[in-house]
Amino acid sequence: MLLNKSLTFLILCSIIHTYRMNVLEEIKLARNKYPEITVEKILEVAQQLFLEKGYENTTIQDIVDELGGLTKGAIYHHFKSKEDIICALSDKLFTENNPFAIVKQRKDLNALQKMREAVKLNQQNTQEKQLNIEALPLLENPRVFVEMIKSNHQHLTPLWLDLIEEGIADGSIQTDYPKEIAELIPLLGDVWLYPNIFPAAEEEIVHKFLFFKEMLEKMGVPIIDDELVELVKVRLNQISKL
Repeated sequence: MLLNKSLTFLILCSIIHTYRMNVLEEIKLARNKYPEITVEKILEVAQQLFLEKGYENTTIQDIVDELGGLTKGAIYHHFKSKEDIICALSDKLFTENNPFAIVKQRKDLNALQKMREAVKLNQQNTQEKQLNIEALPLLENPRVFVEMIKSNHQHLTPLWLDLIEEGIADGSIQTDYPKEIAELIPLLGDVWLYPNIFPAAEEEIVHKFLFFKEMLEKMGVPIIDDELVELVKVRLNQISKL
């Protein structure tokens, strides 16, 4: 919720590090075997279709047709399934618009302010938010759900930990549990708050988010301010209507 990799954000469809490395290797091999087809082009077309038609209404054949009548085999050379395509796309969008990398360059902000700004930047990424919303039903797939948790731990947790430790050093954060909090934020933000996993009405989700806010404050990491509350309320409203 706070950062879906889908502030993931990701929003929401994350993949394990080994898969990422495999995709990069596939790109290298494909440029020799299929010079006219690139993973980047497949993801570009898939992104357009997912946003226009929705993930559920887009088929592999739709993607193939937009790529110029290529066979499904050419797609499956790079991706095992449509799920893998949206996972790779989510990863690509997060990497290209990584809010942590952006705020890290800000010399005018302390670490707490950087964390708040990172969440705001993620919430403002309209295309990534929409794709994450489209991907939410995938979390009902146990494999995707487990991979998302693993990926969050491998990739988001270190980013949170880096800023929390920076905050302890500059005095904007007061906690004796930096590692534990860094693990907790993605777990609660990207799992506990999502109604697909923990069914709840919109009012209940907002109440849970306010609890999350108060809990972080008592832990000495007051990331969530009033502006973030309003931004996340809008997102929760979108999610609750799915």
